[in-house]
Amino acid sequence: MILEIENITARQILDSRGNPTVETEVVLTDGTKAAASVPSGASTGTFEAVELRDKNKNEFSGKSVYKAVDNVNNIIAPNLIGADASNQREIDNTLLEMDGSFNKSILGANSILSVSLACARASAKALDIPLYKYLGGINACVLPTPMMNILNGGAHANNNLDFQEFMIAPVGAACFADALRAGSEIFHTLKNILNEKKLSTTVGDEGGFAPNLSSTEEAIELIIKAIETSGYSLKSIRICLDVAASELYEKGECQGGFCSLSKYRLKGIGKTFSSEEMIDYLEKLVQTYSIISIEDGLAEDDELGWRNLQERLGDTCQLVGDDLFVTNVERLQGGIQKKLANSILIKPNQIGTLSETLDTILMAQQNNFSTIISHRSGETEDTFIADLAVGVNAGLIKTGSLSRTDRICKYNRLLKIEEELGENAKYMGIRAFKALKNDEDISLC
Repeated sequence: MILEIENITARQILDSRGNPTVETEVVLTDGTKAAASVPSGASTGTFEAVELRDKNKNEFSGKSVYKAVDNVNNIIAPNLIGADASNQREIDNTLLEMDGSFNKSILGANSILSVSLACARASAKALDIPLYKYLGGINACVLPTPMMNILNGGAHANNNLDFQEFMIAPVGAACFADALRAGSEIFHTLKNILNEKKLSTTVGDEGGFAPNLSSTEEAIELIIKAIETSGYSLKSIRICLDVAASELYEKGECQGGFCSLSKYRLKGIGKTFSSEEMIDYLEKLVQTYSIISIEDGLAEDDELGWRNLQERLGDTCQLVGDDLFVTNVERLQGGIQKKLANSILIKPNQIGTLSETLDTILMAQQNNFSTIISHRSGETEDTFIADLAVGVNAGLIKTGSLSRTDRICKYNRLLKIEEELGENAKYMGIRAFKALKNDEDISLC
């Protein structure tokens, strides 16, 4: 059955930060219509595919995407009209050939991805198959353990916290619905605690609270208090961190035969760490607070540091490469060979097509890396990543806090998927964190 493309139209819409982004609608000859929109990151890796923006300061402070929209309407569309939308590899290969660059800088990863995802969604709709089943087949049944960002810092918030995300993972829940309930209860309890301490309860880009606090430790201890006050144990609800260390990294420079040392500058606590000292600090946090996941604990350029971090903590903590791997199969392959991490964050807009995203996920899973499907800080109400997480049985998802519709819509989509799967739905809880050697029998009770 050929699902022929009749028309492709892109438009500029606004993301959750009020910045422009691309939405593309694909129309098939049978009348099926489906659209996909592309998110944007504030903390972006150097090796990500290029997000094309106009840089015209007179419009949206230079962030408009009219060129990317024009590329879809006048370059991509004429080349794909008449093609089979369900032949995802052919669609994506055509997009890559039209761009021709190594980083999608000609057409823009935002224009390319919007078309790639819209074709997949239109095909699923035309075949009357849920998107997650279209992506993963009859074996798509794992509801992801959510890593919920309830305190924001770093580039996602206007406060003095150095680390970017402080997350909770309801690893002891029996199902996704129970996990979401636990997260919601803890989030609202945390708000009450912050109010009692007369701390700000305004939220950052991803919906987590963004108070000014004295240290990472204070942030973690507030979360622990919220967990316990809500009636949960620290075994059933675990803490995860996103350091976003590339934002803290100052790479050494060489001049006149003298090379300064690279360092991590944590302005919030007024300290500067070498790579080894940063690892010491992270290890102390893991040991003190039973942290089970650290994302971008070191900078994308600190390869030796990553190797040492993996040697030190790789058997007791999930070490997630985001800026390090940028959803790129070649960078992931290098990281696997050099033993730089044990987990990868998956962001489709870092690489630019659905096929490349799926290739990266497959390589990670074949090498026993955990895979975390992730949103971006500048999101839309597109729920594609929720279906993707179930479709590939990722086991883990990051889609923000328990506020803002751009985050909540992904959670609500997962609730519907779990309901649809019924008794066939599986929730892995702590087992989704593959790096952890101690698979305890944990429950929320």
